[in-house]
Amino acid sequence: MASSGTAAKTKREDLRAYLDRNFPRLSENLPDAAVGPMNVAFQGWRRMGYFRYLIAAALMATIPWLMDNDILPLLQGGYGINVLFTTGYWILLTLGLSVVVGMAGLLDLGYVAFFMLGAYTTALMTDSGGPDQWHLVTWSPWVVLPFAVIVAMAAGFILGVPTLRLRGDYLAIVTLGFHEIVRQSANNLTITNGSRGIAQIPSPVIDLPFWKLEFGLDAEYHWWFLLIPSILLAVIMIRHLDDSRVGRYWAAIREDEVAAAAMGVPVTKMKVLAFVIGASVSGVAGWIYAIKFGYIAPNSFPLLLSILVLCAVVIGGLGSIAGAVLGAILVTTLPEIVRELSGSEEVFGFDIEAGRIAVFGVLLIIVMIYRPGGLLAAQRRRTELQEAGAADGVVTILAADDTGASDTEGDPSDQQVKTRDADLWDVQKKGDE
Repeated sequence: MASSGTAAKTKREDLRAYLDRNFPRLSENLPDAAVGPMNVAFQGWRRMGYFRYLIAAALMATIPWLMDNDILPLLQGGYGINVLFTTGYWILLTLGLSVVVGMAGLLDLGYVAFFMLGAYTTALMTDSGGPDQWHLVTWSPWVVLPFAVIVAMAAGFILGVPTLRLRGDYLAIVTLGFHEIVRQSANNLTITNGSRGIAQIPSPVIDLPFWKLEFGLDAEYHWWFLLIPSILLAVIMIRHLDDSRVGRYWAAIREDEVAAAAMGVPVTKMKVLAFVIGASVSGVAGWIYAIKFGYIAPNSFPLLLSILVLCAVVIGGLGSIAGAVLGAILVTTLPEIVRELSGSEEVFGFDIEAGRIAVFGVLLIIVMIYRPGGLLAAQRRRTELQEAGAADGVVTILAADDTGASDTEGDPSDQQVKTRDADLWDVQKKGDE
């Protein structure tokens, strides 16, 4: 039994099988002579386990060095490192929203509200602002981190429980309203300093007997010590959830909530859990954002930011960790690359900052037409789309056959009315013959 399980695992790790399952078109074009040598490296990579994340961390840590030494052709120096920092917290946002939208199928347009709550919790629990600024406590940013996550998770629970009966467009409207409630509350409350925002949020300091480091405004330190560990931990957590029973529950709810409930899936618990998990990742991103920039205001968290994060998730691939990362990179770095190549001039009559919305709109339409699952859709999502397409094809053929029969045999009212199940049975019977 052990040897058969090992053999099955080895077979699953074969590169050709992996390409057939995830990238069938690429697999068709790759000859065996090219796949064979790569399969050795592929199997070695799969057997590394968690050591792969250490390699990924090392590679990510070298990016600022490449930018500082002008080795990369674009996004060089401090400007490139700041873009890298923005990309980092965007990756956290897309990973968290991918859990809610991609895995659980809950359309959330107010996701940035959790991001905002994490940032404001950080500001109100550290020594920020002027002498008149209200504080709950004045703790170190390191101590505040778990509270920023807890507040965001509590908000996810508060949003998830009342919306259990909602789905689709109605859920999207409620989450949009939740975002505006949070933003307008911060814009009008005295303790949040209203529309003026909160400034002078302290940055973290590593103070050890043998080493002291003040982060300040240096994006490089925030990338190395905050974003890289946060991104990798989020990836590990989401991957384990997706491969567990919870991930299968989310997939069932996404496809058919009524059928999932009838099969014994705890729909209530799983929907709330999706909101809470997604909010926790966003709370970490809000904490990092606040301590890096040292200033937050309600205008820093517009509704457009929620929509752009959703666009990044959809373009990259719903329910896909790699797709969420790719979508965040495209949304944040592509406009900056175009800006650098154009010398900050207008492109086709569009300002780069304003025109990027139009560009993402066109890109979103193209992706939805030619790759409905996204650029790097999850394997489960691709299988669902293929099955749906095959079912639609069968229904179309059967409808065409019924129409042709009614046209040639006379009055449709005299024909025997066939149900879809009967037609499918006829098709299966013909295939067996």
